[in-house]
Amino acid sequence: MGTTSRRRDRRMDLRTTSEERELIDRAVAATGTDLTDFVVSHAYDAALRVLADRDRFELDASALEAWEAVNARSARELPGLREFMQRPSPFSE
Repeated sequence: MGTTSRRRDRRMDLRTTSEERELIDRAVAATGTDLTDFVVSHAYDAALRVLADRDRFELDASALEAWEAVNARSARELPGLREFMQRPSPFSE
């Protein structure tokens, strides 16, 4: 994602140690960008990595075969669940 192509309309303040800031400033200078672009693009990439397993996942061939076998099974009757779902909602008036 090109973070510089979007209009930024929200502010984010953060605190760092002197050592963290000096390192970040050196990295900003080395990449030839500005502090905002550097921090936002790297935070965005890190957020994508953290959330990746919550949005999508990949299976190898044997795991995919097992997954498809589980999903191909017929639904089974769960009497307790059926009874529960037929109860009146405690939230309805």
